[in-house]
Amino acid sequence: MCAGAQEGHNPESVVSTPETFALSDTKDVTTVGAKAEAVEYKGRKAVRLTKPEGDEAGLAFLNGTQFRDGTIEVDVATKVIAPPGVRRPGFTGIAFRSSDPAHYELFYLRPGNSKAEDQAMRNHSVQYVSEPGFGWEKLRRQWPFIYESWADLQQEEWTNVKIEVRGRHATLYLNGSPNPSLVVDGLKGDALQGAVALWSYSGEESYFSNLRITPAKAEPLENGGEAAGTWEVQCATDAGGFGATLKLVRQDSTLIGIWSGGLGPDQAVGGVWRDGYVELSFGGTWPEQPGTVSVTLDGWIDGGSAKGRVKVEGRAMGRWTAVRQK
Repeated sequence: MCAGAQEGHNPESVVSTPETFALSDTKDVTTVGAKAEAVEYKGRKAVRLTKPEGDEAGLAFLNGTQFRDGTIEVDVATKVIAPPGVRRPGFTGIAFRSSDPAHYELFYLRPGNSKAEDQAMRNHSVQYVSEPGFGWEKLRRQWPFIYESWADLQQEEWTNVKIEVRGRHATLYLNGSPNPSLVVDGLKGDALQGAVALWSYSGEESYFSNLRITPAKAEPLENGGEAAGTWEVQCATDAGGFGATLKLVRQDSTLIGIWSGGLGPDQAVGGVWRDGYVELSFGGTWPEQPGTVSVTLDGWIDGGSAKGRVKVEGRAMGRWTAVRQK
């Protein structure tokens, strides 16, 4: 278990006063797979985080932190030190709600992508992931454009990062802008509370300074929402809306059921359940276009309601909401 991290979903366990970490030295951090040093960078004292070459991230946990809902603010900078010919857009971020070094939510910046000539690369400037199980590749392939976006970033310069977290919703702001650079509605991780950590990758130097954690009143959420039952579902997509009745049965982590409504009657549904998080898929028929389409839904169940993302492969993407009928 990492320093200061423990599993827990009790809102009363969250501290009620802000915590400030100047990061002018390394006394407040415990590293996992990384090296932390006290340095001066661009005129300010900071912690520099580096790690050996490899495919794993490096972390420096802020000792004693237990973050559930609230705001995390910090200044970060990235200096790429990869050898010539090795492309590194830079990877520097903040992990939160970490129950151990392998489980955490994460926002990170790729400043080297921000000014790329290729628009696809530009769109990969800021990223959300959840470890384990929801890395950038899975999220990008399954839900393109949803968990990453463009932002105006500068390599080797300080960037102010603010992360606001409310329940299963998190928003990333940069350089004091009132407009978010990335919005995530439906965080993927199991933990509703955990440690905060500095995050870096190989082939670069990541710098961190002036971190502040401001707790907020926790949203009244618990994991473990039951999927079994009958649900009335509404989908709002970029190609129009539709509704359906969804009947589900759960056996351990396996879900089976029937979808009847928009996209067809009596469509067989299969999926998985994880502590209240569901991933569902089925075949359907898109109106006025022949042939079967593949439909995917994922999201969280909280009591008698549920919501998440829906994708009709090659036809539509959007949001779904559901209310339990019985």
